[in-house]
Order: sequence, then structure tokens, then C-alpha cells
Amino acid sequence: MRTWPLENPGLFRGASWDGVARGWLLLCMACLLMLVAMDATAGVDKKFPEVRGYFPSATRFGDISGKPPAAAVYDGDKVIGYIFESVMVAPVPAYSGEPVNILVAIDQTGKIIGTKVLEQHEPILLVGIPVQRLYDFVERYVGHSVKDKIVVGGSDVPGTTKIDAISSATVTSMVVNETIMNAALEVAVSRHLVASTFASASAPATIRADYFKKANWQQLTGNGAFRRLNITRGMVVDAFKGQPESGLVDDPTAPAPGHEGDTFIDLYYADITPPTVGRNLLGASTYQSMMQSLSPGDEAIAIVANGVYSYKGLGYVRGGVYDRLHIMQNRKLFLFKDSDYVALDNPKLSGMPAFNETGIFILHHGQGFNPGAPWTLQLLVRRQIGPLKSIYSTFAGGYHIPADYVIQPKVDWSTIHADAPLWVKIWYGQRFEIAVLVAGLLFLSLILVFQDWVVKRPLLLERVRVGFLIYTAVFIGWYGLAQLSVVNILTFVNSIIHGFHWSTFLMDPLIFILWTFVAVSLLLVGRGVYCGWLCPFGALQVLINKLAVKFRVPQLEPPSYVHERLWAIKYIVLLFLFGLSLQSVNLAERFSEVEPFKTAINLHFMRSWGYVAYAVILLGAAAFTNKVYCRYLCPLGAGLAISGRIRLFEWLRRRKECGHPCQVCANECEVKAISPLGPINYNECHYCLDCQVTYENDHKCPPLVERRKKREKASRPLPTAVITVGAGDADTHAERPV
Repeated sequence: MRTWPLENPGLFRGASWDGVARGWLLLCMACLLMLVAMDATAGVDKKFPEVRGYFPSATRFGDISGKPPAAAVYDGDKVIGYIFESVMVAPVPAYSGEPVNILVAIDQTGKIIGTKVLEQHEPILLVGIPVQRLYDFVERYVGHSVKDKIVVGGSDVPGTTKIDAISSATVTSMVVNETIMNAALEVAVSRHLVASTFASASAPATIRADYFKKANWQQLTGNGAFRRLNITRGMVVDAFKGQPESGLVDDPTAPAPGHEGDTFIDLYYADITPPTVGRNLLGASTYQSMMQSLSPGDEAIAIVANGVYSYKGLGYVRGGVYDRLHIMQNRKLFLFKDSDYVALDNPKLSGMPAFNETGIFILHHGQGFNPGAPWTLQLLVRRQIGPLKSIYSTFAGGYHIPADYVIQPKVDWSTIHADAPLWVKIWYGQRFEIAVLVAGLLFLSLILVFQDWVVKRPLLLERVRVGFLIYTAVFIGWYGLAQLSVVNILTFVNSIIHGFHWSTFLMDPLIFILWTFVAVSLLLVGRGVYCGWLCPFGALQVLINKLAVKFRVPQLEPPSYVHERLWAIKYIVLLFLFGLSLQSVNLAERFSEVEPFKTAINLHFMRSWGYVAYAVILLGAAAFTNKVYCRYLCPLGAGLAISGRIRLFEWLRRRKECGHPCQVCANECEVKAISPLGPINYNECHYCLDCQVTYENDHKCPPLVERRKKREKASRPLPTAVITVGAGDADTHAERPV
């Protein structure tokens, strides 16, 4: 690469390098503004060229706007359809915890005329299932109306339309189904293409906690508190008629001549939140304990069954989702995770027969479930027809809670709920997580503001720091899934270039709040606050290193000149990913797997062995070299370092003796961000405050040690001498200072 000497004639003559850098920065900003201005005049067809194929007669395409966001398509001055991204309208968390973003096009009649997967993070599609199957599945919705009631895997309920699920990816299939249909219906209703179906939805009801009657099994099944879904082997055979047979031995879905009337599954289900159902089923003390463990508005659904088919399914074993069992209400899908399951042992209900499979599933408040409205329990029956291929059929049973058990409010809140922005609903549903995160950030802010007081109490600071790192790893990371990523930076930059939408970033409240806090801390003191306190993967590395030091694991540090050159790696990785993102954000996201965050934090190590091995190796390396990944490889840290160069304050204090000759802080810094010459490199500092503890310690900091010794010497009493003067038989003693 060619370099320009300072004496080079021409453009750079007489210019300092600082001035040249500012000139290049202004030039780059001007180019960026030109790109934004050019893109502002472009329609949605510039961003998604394939939409021209959806509307051959279109003369122009509008911008994405309105509520919910969608772009109008015109033939002259006439609107002939709409195009939108599902993540902006109805983001439904999929198996990975993140929504699948799908481009959807509808015409003026509400018919879906085009679909395309824009972004997906499904881990199940990375382990043996080609992603093309997801693309093919999404294309099956073309030609359907937004008013169709589509059920994945088929159903025996009249008026439904069957679409086969992706083999071995049932949960993903169901979420994609809800994503497309909910988003398309919401856009169609908002643009008055079809009549609203939300106005007829039942208003939210309240369970009557004071209503209790003694009842037995016969009475609760008789009044509809318990509903039954009884499926015989013959019914299953009929559902799979014309489909490939299973190669498994003793497959219960296979034809069984003479056994068509045998029970496949005999299932009963009930909302046991009302005392009349729950107390009679569980007993008074167990019911009271269950209700105390639930949050206000939670609903407990009991499911018991006999038969050869289990309703728990493969997802329960695989770690997370009950993929055979879910609830549908007003076109909304409710999935159950393993954390939603509570064991149902020793039912107390008089007259209740024995069941070989029992359980209680919790529907949490904030998901939008209305106990007073009808809902449907849907059971997916799976037939495996190959090593990685299965087919499904859906059986459903309706439910409507007895009227005596609930109070229907007089005010119809359904209209308000339907009109509220989608991000508001999401924020309301995660208000607990938001409160805990905000409390943690306020606590961290107090530490930073009063750091001069805290660092004088090193034992307190160490305990607070370890506790906060555990909070970061467990709550922010594994529970809240709020691990920031370089993908967030690339997405933000890409959105500025191609059209910024606040709604996209507001869909994940924890990520949005965390990024807001990080932006403020970058402006004030630089990157260190996030990297040192709020990064879940970084917290794991520090905790592992502290344990390693406690068990006397040898610590390895490269020479300072090697260490400083290794810093450059993460900036090179960032530049590489940024270049890819200009071509394709999806491509950059694939290469961003250099970050182990998705594996270690978001997916809880539930991935293929290669990803897990990579994350484990990096965590293991932290036992020998603290935060080795953060120091040398992390592109997110590089992006924050660049953003944090324009900081307003430098709150970490130094003395003139630092580095001349004192090297205590430089040797103790956990990421070696202090130069042997004394200055702190804020681009690499993780703001652990260890150097500030040393700064205030008059037993470690050499200048303070010297001052302390002088003070102690000055405060010592002067020594005295005793002089004896003879005087006859008596001696006179006098003390005089020497």
C-alpha cells in the first residue's frame, strides 16, 4: 500500500495528518448524505426488485409508510396492491427467539400474490434441513386470501385450509404461518381491503377468584369446564390417507386392520385458573401454591391424556418447545415452552379416571390471551417417513369457559387493543423485563457517577462487580436475550442508507433500551462501560478468568508489542463485515458468526457441535488470558471503539508518575489497555475501575506510598534522653529532648 510522506507535494503539502483525516471524514460524510438523499427518492422496488414481477402492470411503487407500514403499488393513479415486510407489521418470535422477516405482496382483493423470506435465524434449518424448504413453504401462501383460515398440517375443523409443515421444523412452520397471515390481514384491514375481524373478538375477561363450588369429575365434564379430544387409530389413518407410509416398526399412525376403534389418544383439557376447577382438581393447598406462583393475568391450562400418542412431542425432549400442542385464539398462536410446564401429580378430583400423561401449561399475561373468549386446542400428529422427513395432520378441539367462572367487562377494550401500535403491545408484554433492565442500568449509572467513592472501598467494588457481571450474563444474556451484536450496528447503518424506521428498532425493547444506554455512555466516556459491564459474553469471560485465578491457573500474556498489533484484528474483521453489509446484510450476518454470541447466549449452546466448540474454545481461552476474544477478535468492540472516540469526558484519573516510572496499573489492567508510558487507551479500556482502586490505594500506588511514609514519619514523637544530676544522697532526674 502506498504511503504519503509529510513532505509530499500537492494536495498534502503543508497539511498536518490531523487536518487530512478531517478532510477525508468530511468527504465520506458528504458521500453518505448523497447516498441517503438518492435513496430517499427511491421506491420499494429499488430495495426489492422482485416486486415488479408481483405487479406486472405497476407504473410506480410508493415508499413504506403508514400504520402498519406498507408501500402502495400504483397503476397510474390507481392503487392496485400493497407490499410490506412482516417484521414491521407482526413480528412473531420463532424457534430461535427472533422473528422470520418475510416480504409479502397483496392485491386490492386481499389475495396474497407474492412472498419471499428476507431474513431468518432458525437454528433448526442449519442442522440437516435445507433452507430451501423454508423458501418453498413460504411460496405456498401465494394465491390464498388474507381471510382464509390456514392450519399447518391440516385439520378436521370445517372451514380450514391445509398447508403441510416443513418436515422436522413444525414450530418454525406454525410461526411462519401466523407471521404471514397476521401481517397480511392487519395490512388489509388497515387499508380497508377487507372488513375488520377484530371488532367481533370477545372483550378481555377476568377470572372470578371468589367463586367456588364443590364439584366432581362428572360435573366438570358435564358443564364444559373439561373438554375432550378423543382420537381413534382409524381417524388418524383417514387423516393420512393418500400420504406416504412410515417405515418405523409399530408406528401408531399406520393402518391397523381390525383396530380402527382403538384409542390413539384420549385427551381432556381445561382452564383450571377458576377456583371451582382448580381447587377441586388440585386440592386447596396445592391450588393456593400454584396461584401464588402465577402473576396476575396468567392462565393455567391442565391437559391429561391416555393412549399410544404423547402430546409432549419432540420439542419437549429437544429443549424448549412443545411442538405437538398449541392453542389458537382469534388467529393468534400460543406456543408452550418448557418453562411454561408444571407437573400435575396426584389429582384430587373425585371420580377422575387415571391418566398416564398429565401436565399444566401456563399462558402468561401479556401474550394477549383472553380467558373469556373461545379458543381452540390443536394437536399435531406426526408421521415420520424418512430419517429427516415427517408429515403432519392437525386435530382440534374447541373450548369456551363456563360463564359463571368469569366476569366480562362492560367496556370493549378490543378496539383499543387492535388500534395500539404493535411495538406498544410488545413493550407492554415485556414490562417486567424492561423494569429489571432499567433498574440494572440505573444502578450501573450510580456506580459510574460515584466511582470516586466506590474505588476507595475495593472489597465492596469487587463484590458489586462480580454480582453485576452475574446479572449481565444471566438476566441480560440468557434470560433477556439482549446480547448486542455487530449485526445491530450493520443493520442500523444499512437502515440509515436505505430508509430508517423507528418501528423496526422498537420491536425488541430490551435491545432498544440497551443500545440507548450504550449510545449515551459512548458519548460520555467511551466504549468501556458496555464492554466491561453489560456484555453477557464478556461477563462470562471475566467470571471464568476470576475462577481460574482463584484456582491458580497460569496466566499468559503476549509481549506488549505483540499485544498492540493483535488489537488490529478486530478492526479488520469489522471492516470486512461492513463491506459485506453494503452488498448484503444477510451475507454479512452469516459471516458475523465470528461472534460466538448467538451460540453461547441467544441459543444457550443448543447448536451443532462446530458452533458450540468455537464458543467453548473462546471461553476456555479466557481462563488463561482474560477476555482474549474481546481484546483481539470482537468486531462489536471495534465498532464501539470507533464510535466512542468522540467522548466528552475522561473520568479515569492519572498522575504524572504513571509510567514514569510507575508500572503498577499497566501490569494489573485486565485487558492491558494502559501503555507502559502511562496513558490509558480508551479505545481498548473496559472500564473495570481496577486502575482507580490502585490510584486511591496508599499501599500500592508508589506516589501515595511515599507520601504516606512521610506523613507517618512526621507524626512520630521525638525520642527523649534522661540526664541524672548528683545531689548528696538524692539524685535529681531530668528529661530533655535530644
